Amino acid sequence: MRTYKSHGTGKFSRKSFRKIGKNVIFERGVMVFHPENIEIGSNVYIGHNAFLKGYYKNSMKIGSNTWIGQGVFLHSGGGIRIGNYVGIGPFVKIITLQHVVDRDISRPIITREQIYEETVLEDGCDIGTGAIILPGIRIGRDSVVGAGSVVTKDVPPYSIVAGNPAKLLRKRK
Repeated sequence: MRTYKSHGTGKFSRKSFRKIGKNVIFERGVMVFHPENIEIGSNVYIGHNAFLKGYYKNSMKIGSNTWIGQGVFLHSGGGIRIGNYVGIGPFVKIITLQHVVDRDISRPIITREQIYEETVLEDGCDIGTGAIILPGIRIGRDSVVGAGSVVTKDVPPYSIVAGNPAKLLRKRK
């Protein structure tokens, strides 16, 4: 049986990050876990009550000139790479791990192995309010994810996707 441990308080100092650029704005209520595994570029805004859930392994990298809205939840157990000039709307969730689910019903799912997969948002993406991006997804350069979408498959560059599950609506060029 797994023994649970605290991930800490979420309080942080700028010195605790692996790397942090200039003009990084943390609004009130932002919580950061494992900042030693988080790199943030310059000119980045992180909105009220956002969670940057670094992890004891893998890393979270946030590029320069990126805007992260209020209430965003980033979990980087499998690793997160966010490019430059990315917009992430309020209450977006980016998840990088999941439990193995199969036909064996003899054990609760929460006790099963976890699968860690890196999630990537390439340069210039715009992620709409409340979208959920699942583990192992790559959102291609300059793509748009519609508000409330659940992204279960990679998004090609210059695409607009929306829905649950998100589907291609059109290409931008």
